[in-house]
Amino acid sequence: MANRVLIIGAGHAGGTAAALLRQYGHEGSIVLAGEEPAAPYQRPPLSKAWLKGEADLEALLLRPESFYEEHEVELRTGATATAIDPAARRVSFADGTVEPYDALILATGSRARRLAIPGADRPELMELRTLADAERLKAALGPGRRLAIVGGGYVGLEAAASARALGAEAVVIERMDRVLARVASETLSAFFTARHRSEGVEVLTGAEVTAFEDAGVRLADGRLIEADALLVGVGAVACDDLARAAGLECGNGVIVDEQARTSDPAIWAIGDATFRPIPVHGGRRRRLESVPNALEQAKQAASAIVGRPAPAPEVPWFWSDQYDLKLQIAGLPDGADRQIVRGDPGVIGEGASFAVFHLEGDRILCVEAVNAPAEFMAGRMMIGKATPVDAVKLADPSVSMKLVAAG
Repeated sequence: MANRVLIIGAGHAGGTAAALLRQYGHEGSIVLAGEEPAAPYQRPPLSKAWLKGEADLEALLLRPESFYEEHEVELRTGATATAIDPAARRVSFADGTVEPYDALILATGSRARRLAIPGADRPELMELRTLADAERLKAALGPGRRLAIVGGGYVGLEAAASARALGAEAVVIERMDRVLARVASETLSAFFTARHRSEGVEVLTGAEVTAFEDAGVRLADGRLIEADALLVGVGAVACDDLARAAGLECGNGVIVDEQARTSDPAIWAIGDATFRPIPVHGGRRRRLESVPNALEQAKQAASAIVGRPAPAPEVPWFWSDQYDLKLQIAGLPDGADRQIVRGDPGVIGEGASFAVFHLEGDRILCVEAVNAPAEFMAGRMMIGKATPVDAVKLADPSVSMKLVAAG
């Protein structure tokens, strides 16, 4: 068993790994080092509750700050790791300190993707990855303000909903022909576009941004989208620079196995920075950006380090909150040959509730559920167990999901 565990990255993944190591019986030292000044906190509320002023820092923290001292976890905030020496098993930091390790966990996360266009380096451009980013954006919103959001993904749409809640105008600019094009079905895209427009959000699709200017955003067709505040949310890239420089195998992130172990047997990687196998989807590899993924891989790494049996594989899942809508997605649609819509996606206001199931033959691969917790939970269970489904029953909302799941 490793005596000294060093964790680089004090986000959801790293903070959870530290707690699990103690929970699983690790008695050696644990050092948790993160670049930000705050203790590990939840990031999903940044674009929702925090932005709208409905949550404070205490509510965001994964655990009270006293937890780390009580459980003998050395928490180093404002600590930037600069190099890993795998042969000597030590990590150098920007302040000149060096931390040795027996086991190293990389939980370095991801960073916002940048656009290579004129004006992309303007200081007024904002992104939404950290608490400091969210504070800056919140200060820029309010009645009489107009927010232009480049990118129609989940973060962009959540920010638009929060902006409207704060009384600001919002325009979403998406290069693809629909919002959520990379991550959701056309049915879901059409639903969220309609709902945002009904809430007063201007949604522009097929709109390519060519420059950021003093007055706003310039599009390829020559239009200038004027705005008081500019937010760019066009995806994220893995923070795998440390791993690459150390000679670890990387692809679209740090390549790990089903126990979150890298190509170096003394180094694990977890969370957004990893390119990982997904057993319930045939072992295909993906880079997943979600809290459930961070938690699952934290369990894998902590279990391996302390010598516990590997945890059971989980079905990947995601969520997004916008207005009074809760979107929950389980599984991955890759390989699906048909879709079944349960409920009416045409109802965008009060009473909105439906689910889109992606099937391959008689197996559910993915479910996208809007205000439909029963469909989400049953679908997630059926994906994990590879349960055959009766398509006629699945499409009929009068048949309970309990009966659908029972076959």
